[in-house]
Amino acid sequence: MAFEAILFDCDGVLVDSEKIYVEVEREHLARIGLHYDLNVYMDRFQGLGGADFWAALQSDHQALGKGPLPETFGPDLDAATLARIDAELTDIAGIKELLEAHRGARAVASSSRLQRLHHKLRHTGLHAYFEPHIYSGEQVENGKPAPDLFLFAAGKLGVQPASTLVIEDSANGVKAGLAAGMTVWGFVGGGHSHDGHAGQLSAAGAHRVVDSHDDLAAMLSDAGPVA
Repeated sequence: MAFEAILFDCDGVLVDSEKIYVEVEREHLARIGLHYDLNVYMDRFQGLGGADFWAALQSDHQALGKGPLPETFGPDLDAATLARIDAELTDIAGIKELLEAHRGARAVASSSRLQRLHHKLRHTGLHAYFEPHIYSGEQVENGKPAPDLFLFAAGKLGVQPASTLVIEDSANGVKAGLAAGMTVWGFVGGGHSHDGHAGQLSAAGAHRVVDSHDDLAAMLSDAGPVA
């Protein structure tokens, strides 16, 4: 099947940022008494829309009898994350070569805040491959795993959901793509990938799972949209 367009998640698909987010988040959460097993954390929170992520953390913290999250938690976490992004963030191997070869429509559809999303793409030299089609969960009512963001991005590109391919590294993102009526391929080529990652994406409903952008490019070439 030839796809009209590809919608890429950003963190863990285009840029190797998920490992930074997960390390910083779990470290800061442990400081306030919220301890999560890595696999549980990834399955529950990775790719989740921002509002739902913070609501879940608030609920977990209150369940410990500690009340709301500390007022300084969000700003401290944000500052620590940005510092590591600026110092360490890279694009994921093979993505630029794939994008150079790709001849179809494409967009970024990420749960990241829009300003931070643009920052990461510029920092890694990927921004020009997508502009102006760079979309954030901030721009829709419901974040992943709801389909809103993917449907919004497809609308902006002027393509039909049924002929759109989603590349996602999270179970929540896979569920969002499926709910939008799109084909979804799971990606496990990021530095945060772990034992069971591919199984989680398959269990969420991913039609295929690939472990590198080289493999993804070969599959896309077979499907039609990569020259």
